[in-house]
Formats: sequence, C-alpha cells, structure tokens
Amino acid sequence: MREQYRTTPLLEQDLAPAPMDQFARWFKDAVSAGFHEPNAMVVATATPDGRPSSRMVLLKAYDDRGFVFFTNYTSRKSGEIESNPSVSLLFPWHPLARQITITGTAERTGRDETAAYFRTRPHGSQLGAWASDQSSPIASREELLQRYDALASRYREDEQVPVPPQWGGYRVTPVTVEFWQGHENRLHDRLRYVRGGDGEGAGWRVERLCP
Repeated sequence: MREQYRTTPLLEQDLAPAPMDQFARWFKDAVSAGFHEPNAMVVATATPDGRPSSRMVLLKAYDDRGFVFFTNYTSRKSGEIESNPSVSLLFPWHPLARQITITGTAERTGRDETAAYFRTRPHGSQLGAWASDQSSPIASREELLQRYDALASRYREDEQVPVPPQWGGYRVTPVTVEFWQGHENRLHDRLRYVRGGDGEGAGWRVERLCP
C-alpha cells in the first residue's frame, strides 16, 4: 500500500499573502474535485494534563477571523476546549495529495451567530441537537429515537425550533497553518504560515519544513 505522488510543486512565490486566502484556493480545488464533504475536518483537543482526543466535524464557515464549527457544549470536545482552548484542525484531502493542518485557540461564537446558523439546519437536524446529550452514555438507540419522536411531535415541520442553550459554535483562531503537498520519493512540500505576533492584526511569515 504505497503510492508515488506526482503533483505540481508548492512554491513560496505561489502562495497567497495570508493563510486564509491560500485556504480558500485549496478549498475551492477540493470542492471542484467533487469530494464528498470537502469541509470535513479532524478536530483534535486535549485535557489540561495532555490526554488527547480527536473526531471528524464539518467546517461551517471561515473568514479572516478563523474556522467555525458547531457542536453540543456538553460534549467531550467542548469540555476539553473549555479547560484547554488549544486545538488542532486537519483537512485530509487524499485524492489531491494535500493536507492542511491548523493550530490555534478556540472560543465560543456569539449566540446571534449560533442562532443564525441553527436556522439554516434541516428541521430534523434541529431536533437532533435537542435529542442528543452528546458524549453522555445512553441505554439504547431506542431511547434516543424516543427522545427524537417526542420532539418531532412537539415541533412540527412548520414550527420554529428554539436554539438549544447547550448547543453552539466555536471559532478557531489560527496561530499556524501548514499546507502539505505530496510528491514522489516522499519529498513533499510543507509550507507553514506562522503568525508574527500577538493579536488578530499580526502579520504572517512563511517557513518551509522538511517532509
């Protein structure tokens, strides 16, 4: 199970000035390639004593401020973020022999932003956010479905579902953003943006890493 990647080199002069602009370029490529859920990313968190955990979530927004995803605030990931906001994101776009790895800090989005996104979710997904006490033990799948059915009886398709107070978004503000392009003989390109100072307005520098 070994593959030789034959792709175009990723050179410093070809990068966008800022990592979010470069991310937008590669994200557009992933969408154009027809990937299933190109916005799927691995979110890695850790407890204060360094015990890691990771899971796949869906990126729902990105801009110059960072990357946004939504979750249940009672989940394991949220508990770890609240006690240790340092996180890592990974976009594994294997068919293009590309990866993007982000490190940064996560903080909750505002309730207005959360509510605006919640309103765009399908009705069933809105009910699911209420039915699932994410990461908590449950006796059976039947119990979960019973919770959902009770909610479906309460909130019909044409009724507005309130935003669960325990549900919302996180925005990951990047500190480093690495773009990995695979090449033959494992001589991959790894170009990493590093924030030059404190604050959102700080500039970026680019460094090349050995593969």
